[in-house]
Amino acid sequence: MNPVYLVVGIVVLVIGIVDIVWTTLWVDGGSGPVSGRLTTGIWKGLRAATGDRNRALSLAGPLILILTLATWIGLIWVGWTIVFASEPLAVVNSRTGGPADWWGRFYYVAYTMFTDGNGDYTPVYGGNVWEVASAFTTASGMAFVTLGVSYVLTVLGAVADKRSFASTVTGLGGRSEAFLRTGWNGEDFRGLELTVESLAADLSTLAEQHKSYPILHYYHSEQASRASAVAVPILDEALMLSRYAMPEGQGLDPAIVENGRSSARSYLETLDDSFIDPAPSVPRAPDLERLREDDIPTVSDEAFAESLADLTDRRQRLLGVVEADAWEWPPVEE
Repeated sequence: MNPVYLVVGIVVLVIGIVDIVWTTLWVDGGSGPVSGRLTTGIWKGLRAATGDRNRALSLAGPLILILTLATWIGLIWVGWTIVFASEPLAVVNSRTGGPADWWGRFYYVAYTMFTDGNGDYTPVYGGNVWEVASAFTTASGMAFVTLGVSYVLTVLGAVADKRSFASTVTGLGGRSEAFLRTGWNGEDFRGLELTVESLAADLSTLAEQHKSYPILHYYHSEQASRASAVAVPILDEALMLSRYAMPEGQGLDPAIVENGRSSARSYLETLDDSFIDPAPSVPRAPDLERLREDDIPTVSDEAFAESLADLTDRRQRLLGVVEADAWEWPPVEE
């Protein structure tokens, strides 16, 4: 027996299994060490190679998901192949009785992992040891490939939720001022409050989905109107306007505003922990004149500017989210 092959094979298996379990089952763990580096590398490479073209970046999510699944399968496949290579007679040709070469062992592991069927090779040396190893090969293939496929389906469902949220927000307005103007009935924002409350709940769910499936961030939409990295700043800035740009009692219900801003804060914290850094600059301030055009009551420009000064860090983080997804501020024009 070659102990080096045995140790290397077990290490490769452990790396693959840990990465799969880490990524798919550990909700607070984010991406595994292998898949995390893979996703970041592909995203940065595509941005550098394509110049942030939206159509090209829209391929990042599917490409990352496919390569992640392929990496998991490959690690388990290669790991078991090296394990079976540690003993020259662990796998033999069922017709000639001779020891299998590397390709034979590679093929044996493949059909054992995916079909549990009978091929041209069979375990022989060591009696039950390699038969048990073959059984574990089958179990690991079925269990972890199934887990990987289930992960893919869950991610795709979360992508649909994320784009639905974005479409709802941008459908009300492509800028924070437009969002509020849409809900103004001439006297108050009563008709908008139920929608904002629902969006806050959706955003809270989206934040948890990003924490559970970090790959979601790399699903880039070709259209800004369907990008959550665009919609979240629009919603948060609209709630900020209601909180700081309007006289007390004139904006949205304070409880609804605070709930929505809390959901946005959770979303930002999730992305900060994963891959988003605050932008070095501060995004330009909303234009209060756009609100005044519809006779929406506002505070003075000076009072609003003082409030914005206290929100610099949060707004830099919002801008960081927009720029990390290759968009500009404000991303959707009216």
